Amino acid sequence: MYLLSENARELIAQEERFGARNYAPLDLVVERAHGVWLWDVSGKRYLDCVSAYSAVNQGHCHPRIQAALVDQAAKVTLTSRAMRNDRLPAFLAELTRVAGYEKALPTNTGVEAVETAIKLARRWGYVTKGIPADRAEIIVFSNNFHGRTLAAISASSTAQYRAHFGPFVPGFRVVPFGDAAAVENAITPHTCAVLVEPIQGEGGVNVPPDGYLRRLWALCREHDVLLVADEIQTGLGRTGDLFACDYDGIKPDVLLLGKALGGGYYPVSATLAAGPLMDLLQPGDHGSTFGGNPLACAVALAALDVVISEDLPARARTAGAAILRQLRAAPSPLIREVRGRGLLIGIELTVPATQLSAALLERGVAAKDTQERVLRLAPPLTIDDAEIAYLLERFHGALASLAPQP
Repeated sequence: MYLLSENARELIAQEERFGARNYAPLDLVVERAHGVWLWDVSGKRYLDCVSAYSAVNQGHCHPRIQAALVDQAAKVTLTSRAMRNDRLPAFLAELTRVAGYEKALPTNTGVEAVETAIKLARRWGYVTKGIPADRAEIIVFSNNFHGRTLAAISASSTAQYRAHFGPFVPGFRVVPFGDAAAVENAITPHTCAVLVEPIQGEGGVNVPPDGYLRRLWALCREHDVLLVADEIQTGLGRTGDLFACDYDGIKPDVLLLGKALGGGYYPVSATLAAGPLMDLLQPGDHGSTFGGNPLACAVALAALDVVISEDLPARARTAGAAILRQLRAAPSPLIREVRGRGLLIGIELTVPATQLSAALLERGVAAKDTQERVLRLAPPLTIDDAEIAYLLERFHGALASLAPQP
């Protein structure tokens, strides 16, 4: 059993007393972190296999990102977009160069990028495609997760995210994930966009069939529909390519980034698109007080540089293949399926995933469940071979502790 120190128990009790209980976190009270490691308030070390849901792809407290933040924090942190700042131009230039798009709109959190894309797609549908007013539709997928704003949960098929939060934003059509024929059947003259996660993370690390994204891209071209890729969790190296869409060799009309764009130091997100599409938004149509602030831009520039210069996508590809190979070879009746790509790995179990999560925590590995019976493993992309061995040894020990005794 995982034993909490008295200090940890006091901190948890204080959080529970004064905070809204909208999360069910691991009872791991982190005091400091570095690379792939976390230390709790009693000094015990844990391998981080959550990575703040891909926000720390570069590893915790990367020194180059830290230096960029500290340097900028001593100069200017926030101007709002009421005036210009000297860091935004370089950030926009580098982000568009790396991603291969003409223009970017910076925001803060991932769901803000999703909201931006929804508004942009609807504006395009009315102004460019000629959809009648207030009739635009966006096709989304079962088990999707695009955040928890009202528009995002309106697009969700998960009952818990929607319960007692209606009335919902209209204009979303949900189809089964991985079924291209269902998308084709759902497209109407009022369809302005298809919004898809290349791999569903929160939905259970659901990997679509090979060629699925290429087929969606072709359908969108055929029917004059925008393809919007939510790469907030899969982007910037997580799946073994710079972007998960690269695996299928396609370039979506709109690309959404976040999480790792802030390097674990600061919330940064962005919506990227071609110039004519982005130019449909005019001053006053959309905005964010903190979006594109100097501190965020300095951090994001450093975060991008680390991903590229350290070739983190290649590391994710190699490390992920090694972990997947050994997990799939594990002879356990508790494992139903191991799936994933790069360092986004889901282990579907025959028992509640919280049991395996708890057993791992006892052994010094922090990993979180999703969709009840799926354990997600997503360590920082900087994980090395020795740390992989540590993870696998403890995973096998945790799995054995849950196996039925003869």
